Amino acid sequence: MAGKFISLEGVEGAGKSTQVSFIHDCLKSLGKTVVVTREPGGTELSEKIRNLLLEPSPIAMANDTELLLMFASRAEHISQVINPALHRGDWVLCDRFHDATYAYQGGGRGIQRQRIQQIADWTLRGLIPDLTLLFDLPVELGLKRVIERQGTTDRFEREKVDFFKKIRKSYLQSAKAEPNRIKIVDASLSITEIQKQLTQLLKPLI
Repeated sequence: MAGKFISLEGVEGAGKSTQVSFIHDCLKSLGKTVVVTREPGGTELSEKIRNLLLEPSPIAMANDTELLLMFASRAEHISQVINPALHRGDWVLCDRFHDATYAYQGGGRGIQRQRIQQIADWTLRGLIPDLTLLFDLPVELGLKRVIERQGTTDRFEREKVDFFKKIRKSYLQSAKAEPNRIKIVDASLSITEIQKQLTQLLKPLI
């Protein structure tokens, strides 16, 4: 039996990482073998690229460089982790995937969607998540959570509020364009309420 591919998306502080364990446990309780991974990252090389992307620096990174590094990490990730797992029949649970690139580098950085699509077509080769859970909440609330949970911030988290508002807008546009795949989770609610939403959204896939 072929495996399923689930991605989690959302702006900073949306609580994706908190719910990964919950989703993993739900799937495992149903007898699924689940591979949990993340982007950027997921392999030894991709994690090194992640460090380059997230580490704060006084020297600004060119937008095109950021975009290409994201896809370089993703290409390695797909080759070494995601595709092998799906071919084994495992389920893959990934904290961010290609939708994040359209949101962050497209919406946030202003790179044209067509340019991103060209690289995506080459890199993904038709690989698209079976289900994408979009954790949505007001940007200000998400950034407040980021500040409260940690003392340091990465290169993206140091961006201005307007940057994240553009990202959220882009995510919501993607959800509107692909309602069958991208399901919105109200991440402003309590953890219990969020998990109730997730349970319902996972049912059709299982």
